[in-house]
Amino acid sequence: MARVTRDDVARTAGTSTAVVSYVINDGPRPVAAATRARVLAAVEELGYRPNRVAQAMARRRSDLIGMVVPDARQPFFAELAHTVERAAAERGKLVLIGNSDYADEREAHYIRAFLGMQVDGLILVTQDPSAPGVARADAPDGTPVVLLHHRAETEHGLAVVADDEGGAREVVGHLLGHGHATVHCFGGTFSLSPSDPVTVRTAGWAAALAEAGLATEGRLVGAPFDRVRAHREALALLARADRPTAVFCATDDQAIGLLRAADDLGLRVPEDLAVAGFDDIAEAVIAGPPLTSVATAQEEMARAAVDLVLGVRADGEPTPTAGARMFPARMVVRRSCGCTGT
Repeated sequence: MARVTRDDVARTAGTSTAVVSYVINDGPRPVAAATRARVLAAVEELGYRPNRVAQAMARRRSDLIGMVVPDARQPFFAELAHTVERAAAERGKLVLIGNSDYADEREAHYIRAFLGMQVDGLILVTQDPSAPGVARADAPDGTPVVLLHHRAETEHGLAVVADDEGGAREVVGHLLGHGHATVHCFGGTFSLSPSDPVTVRTAGWAAALAEAGLATEGRLVGAPFDRVRAHREALALLARADRPTAVFCATDDQAIGLLRAADDLGLRVPEDLAVAGFDDIAEAVIAGPPLTSVATAQEEMARAAVDLVLGVRADGEPTPTAGARMFPARMVVRRSCGCTGT
């Protein structure tokens, strides 16, 4: 069956191919309402599908945004990608998503692939802004690159971040307020860049202990970021003779792994062990018990990242060309810390 062309639509609608183009592309010239209705009816009748690749080449704009995340199977990154997708759709853009699997070479592969597709911009949730693939992402053609969730390491970089340090300091102070002698930090791995969110959250934990006159030595426990492997590390931590009575987890996924380990060992939360996480993923509400966590302004951050990629806000105002935009983080109190209620 022959492919339906723009000429076919024009003949059926009784108009020119230029007018068909104006209707399909919503400009650049206005089309009378009756004519527009005839064109759209012809498009529907014939099943015409515009060649978006050809349109992108003609307009030098693909209406695509490339996004690279470490692992979309993890709830936090899945939710983050979903919010970016919604924000992009509001601006008439589609999002292509690639998983780096925490591997620099795979991240570089997706960056090269997306740039080769002439995306309008890149949103990177990277584990290392200094990695070669990220460092070379500043394309010669000026394709905008925005870091989301991770701080840029140069003053020229664009980034959208949360107040990770402030949020961690608040929730750790809250745990100490329940009368614990100290609070361990679960998830502060030792190979992360200084600008990684987990590194910054660990700094917030250390600052809260320092404010209380407490030492951090021996209380920072490295752990994987997915709940299954974090569970194994948590079993070792909680089986120790000197096990902690309160733990701040750098992510909610790690906290859920810790909660399962506590249950496996017969420890009651929060009576025997108080737990708090970070990210406030949807599952925090149904964790056993419901998890105290730190929420970030995910919707606002996603919109800000899309705005920065496009170089203009939804209201038409231009966006900055460098620097970081920080959004507040807020503690969400539930039963796992020792508070009553939800």
